[in-house]
Amino acid sequence: MEFSYQTYQRSFQQPLQTRYGPWSIRRGLMVMLEDDAGNIGQGEIAPLSWFGSETWEQAQTYCQQLPRQLTDAHILSIPDRYPACQFGLGSAWEALHQNSVSASVFPEICGLLPTGSSALSAASKLWEQGYRTFKWKIGVDAIEQEQAIFRRLIVALPPQALLRLDANGGLTNESACRWLQLCDQVMDTLRIEYLEQPLPPEQLSAMLSLSQQFQTPLALDESVATLSQLQHCVQQGWNGIFVIKPAICGYPHRLRQFCQSHPIDAVFSSVFESEVGRQACLRLAAELSNPQRAIGFGVCHWLSPDE
Repeated sequence: MEFSYQTYQRSFQQPLQTRYGPWSIRRGLMVMLEDDAGNIGQGEIAPLSWFGSETWEQAQTYCQQLPRQLTDAHILSIPDRYPACQFGLGSAWEALHQNSVSASVFPEICGLLPTGSSALSAASKLWEQGYRTFKWKIGVDAIEQEQAIFRRLIVALPPQALLRLDANGGLTNESACRWLQLCDQVMDTLRIEYLEQPLPPEQLSAMLSLSQQFQTPLALDESVATLSQLQHCVQQGWNGIFVIKPAICGYPHRLRQFCQSHPIDAVFSSVFESEVGRQACLRLAAELSNPQRAIGFGVCHWLSPDE
């Protein structure tokens, strides 16, 4: 197979604020494999280093040292420390061998709201566009300020909406309890589908304990960024929700094998990949994500158009 790649970068329409700080540029690499018959498979490497993947620079360096002519062995021997490279080249390899088509159209996609009070106007716009499930990031500002906005948000959203809160591992045990108490209190006003990753990944036992104390479900995200982490959390007894970002989870075929042999409550989610990576992720989501939950790919409004 002939291998080639090209770097890209895309600007956010407005910086995405998370507990990791503002994110304004998405950088990645497009990869292409072509066989002797002229068939082409495309993939995307979209690292998210603060979630535990390789950096963009490491991914580019890895691609630079690959030979122009690749074998299946090259594709299937990428070290685990390069999970985004595993996904990008693995999905290109699958596309080349399977002649895969566009993913199914999903009826339910979760729309990502901006942090702070901007979420109020953004929610009404996304509702008009057909979104019924929303994600709002917390742990960015003071808890009193965020909870005041949260109370306004749950009143502003129609009662049939679902809301997910995402702390990106930025809460303490005390602040997580305060959020979960509030979520339990407002269940009659609006359904909070889950609180995502309240504590850092190394505090899995504390999250297991929290999951048994409150009605509001918990989901893991940073804790299950890669397949080895996903396997570990299942082994440790987590039977709640798993938010899986396939673009940084490693090889598609390994993720598929694991999810097919372990009936987990999986919600597939984006890392702001472009259309090539998005289609590869959506194909996996169509096979493996819990069909009763909206997938986390309502992020296209955040980025400038694909070039």
